[in-house]
Amino acid sequence: MTAIPRTLLDFAAVEPRFIGAALDRAEKRALLDLGRLDMLLKRSQGFRGVARLRAASEAYREPAYTRSRLERRFLDLTRRAGLPRPSMNLFVAGYELDAYWPAERFAVELDTYDHHGGRTTFESDRLRQEDLKLAGIEMTRVTGKRLDRNPDGVVSRLRRLLGQRRSELGLGPLPR
Repeated sequence: MTAIPRTLLDFAAVEPRFIGAALDRAEKRALLDLGRLDMLLKRSQGFRGVARLRAASEAYREPAYTRSRLERRFLDLTRRAGLPRPSMNLFVAGYELDAYWPAERFAVELDTYDHHGGRTTFESDRLRQEDLKLAGIEMTRVTGKRLDRNPDGVVSRLRRLLGQRRSELGLGPLPR
């Protein structure tokens, strides 16, 4: 007996013409878990069928809605780092969050001085962070400059923060 993601990978390797139909059936039966599928695909680099299954599964993913080049760069950075995909520009606890991981109740606000440099914005940003904390949501800020100058540092800290948050919530380790 094999898990659904592994069965789909095996199927993609031997019956690539029908992988779309297999994914449809898994989704209709509420057996398609994209998180588990992504973990398997990451662990299975180099195996036959990985590229086909990854491409076929894209149709089942919600497109990420981004408003800025900074958001697109951040989303691409998290993808390349193998981090779980955040929801982008999602309304939570009365605020629109730039990047949000619902399971971890963790948000990242992407800041640039041009957009967040005034006194009014400075004050409202602090209130926003407190309101989110009161709603049980942890938040961190990443500046555009830091994303440009030290993307590896951003990934390293984000991985640690997400892992810490998962531990606090009893969710187990961050999927690799």
